[in-house]
Amino acid sequence: MAQRRMFSKKITETDTFLDMPMSSQCLYFHLNMSADDDGFIGNAKTIKRMVGAGDDDLKLLLNKEFLIPFDSGVVVIKDWKIHNYIRKDTYNETHYQHEKRQIAQKENGSYTVRGRDVDGSSTQVRLGKEREGKDRLAEGRQELPAAARDHLESVFSSLNPNMSEDLIFYNDKFDEPNEVIIEAVDISVMRGKRNWNYAKSIIQGWRNEGLKTLDEVRKHENKGKLQQYKQNDYQPTPEQQKQIDQLGF
Repeated sequence: MAQRRMFSKKITETDTFLDMPMSSQCLYFHLNMSADDDGFIGNAKTIKRMVGAGDDDLKLLLNKEFLIPFDSGVVVIKDWKIHNYIRKDTYNETHYQHEKRQIAQKENGSYTVRGRDVDGSSTQVRLGKEREGKDRLAEGRQELPAAARDHLESVFSSLNPNMSEDLIFYNDKFDEPNEVIIEAVDISVMRGKRNWNYAKSIIQGWRNEGLKTLDEVRKHENKGKLQQYKQNDYQPTPEQQKQIDQLGF
């Protein structure tokens, strides 16, 4: 197996990739480095533990279809052929032949699962999402944080199944899940990103920081703003200065 890997900015500089938490991006790079010459990985969970990534990071890569999962537990890097060109004299074919027979290569080089439906959905990827949803339901309380649900419906007009699963998952990850989720949605809207994935990346970032309450979240965000003020020699407004003084920075 080759010891060097390449990465295409066509993939790693897309908004979809960059909107993910840094821990998820880091896991993606490590998985690419550990894949065989066809992009298959048989120990993704081990690599996740080795690099200190969480279950959410692996699930996010599956959700966003950067990885294609198989029932055997093997995954393949969807855009492997876009990233890498392996010379024929150094190429070693994957030994995951059963999984390899289930995929095909698209014109742009990315992998797709054979038997793709007309609407573009993949049976295997869909199964992976169903498994992920079940895992989330098992991990979190079997209920939606009501106020957050209502707020998402008002902002995004409707609540799709993936959003519901995310709400259930985060319901027991914070002491004040309703308040934290609503805060993330409001921040994303304020930044002109009326997008649940963007709001979710904010929530995941807070979770990675170990924040549990709305007060902790706001202190964290205000501390970040203060650091920006100092870096840019920006003079805060009286109201902003009052918030800074209250935080004791």
